Amino acid sequence: MLRKILAFIALFTFTAAATQRQNNSDYRARRQALATAMSSDRGTLVLFAPLEPEGQNDLYGFRQEDNFYYITGWAEPGAAIVITSSPYSEILFLPEHNRTQEKWTGPKLGPETPEAPKLTGFDKVYSLDRIHDELLRILPQPRALIYADLGSNGQTTASTGPMEWLRRTNSFPNYVSFRDARPLLTRLRMVKDAGEIDLIRHATQASVAAHLAALKAIHPGVTEREISALMQYEFGKRGCERPAYAPIVGSGFYSTVLHYSDDSQVMKDGNVVVMDVAGEFSMYASDITRTAPVNGRFSTRQREIYNIVLGAQEAAIHAFQAGKSKLTGNDPDSLYKLAKDYIDSHGKDLHGQPLGKYFIHGLGHHVGLSVHDASDPTVPLSKGMVFTLEPGIYIPEEKIGVRIEDVFYVDNDGKLVMLSQGLPRTADEVEEAMKE
Repeated sequence: MLRKILAFIALFTFTAAATQRQNNSDYRARRQALATAMSSDRGTLVLFAPLEPEGQNDLYGFRQEDNFYYITGWAEPGAAIVITSSPYSEILFLPEHNRTQEKWTGPKLGPETPEAPKLTGFDKVYSLDRIHDELLRILPQPRALIYADLGSNGQTTASTGPMEWLRRTNSFPNYVSFRDARPLLTRLRMVKDAGEIDLIRHATQASVAAHLAALKAIHPGVTEREISALMQYEFGKRGCERPAYAPIVGSGFYSTVLHYSDDSQVMKDGNVVVMDVAGEFSMYASDITRTAPVNGRFSTRQREIYNIVLGAQEAAIHAFQAGKSKLTGNDPDSLYKLAKDYIDSHGKDLHGQPLGKYFIHGLGHHVGLSVHDASDPTVPLSKGMVFTLEPGIYIPEEKIGVRIEDVFYVDNDGKLVMLSQGLPRTADEVEEAMKE
């Protein structure tokens, strides 16, 4: 009876957690696309999910590894997947129940549950204990290629340890070679489906609401941490589980420090504040930055710098061409080069030098399961891709930092669509939004 009760609780928990998942068919389509990409060399994917963190050092609890979640929609720890390309097959391996741990972290769906294939969308769901024997049965002979994420440059992944254990077993075939699975997954993840874009849109609109609330609350004497906390509350009450990255709220000199995260200063009259803050909704990130005058009015110099940054973003938006434009590089199709050239030709520092040297980061990055999502910079921006455009100018000598960052995607017609629409962008709009 106890086993049945626990199984029911696990089913209920998984169903409740799955309300923000995409359809099982979406994840299956990704697995099949990956199998197609591996089919030329009859590759087999073997991928492991991370284990549940131990101790009290994990701030937000367990979060699934991005690639694993992308092709499974499975958010629980300790699982593994095996996908073969020729012929196609898929198996989700789940760990056996650890009743002691589940008293602390909650009930889990087990491999013995009859409804597990239907709930997870996998053809087969087996115990993790069977993965070694199943691989021996599945791998082709006389040669076999396993795609896995074994890490690089000394870094380990969730798959490193388990794959090393498999390779050390005496019965594991010596005719198996290994290849990095990440490039194949990156190519797939760069193009978002409609469900992914909806999740990013939700994260973005929740983050827009957080920025609007912040603009109303900023004034001399308020602390950066208070604004950061307010923004996290606002996107949190709209469904975001956590920040998409460490919130950055920097005023005065710290508006010029790109990844300032102490958020510990008191905002002063006459300074500007840069707010790079956004939430994560159902595993998908957003990324938005706005710059505001602490006292509600830009000075002449602050407005000049602000308008140059805005002009650089507008220039990139208007120059965008689907299938041609790139975020990086110095060739004619580079939106970064265009934005930097605009900044260089539209203003000077206090010493009469062009401002391009104060644009010290890239123009943008892909957004998805990670705020800096998997991408190949050599591939032009095209339909279904989601990314930021975020020019900035940072002049420590003047204690002026300005960044304007919005999230965009390319629709099916090749048009650039701003997901963060509705948030003030011009200097006048920012000042108007800050009025009581």
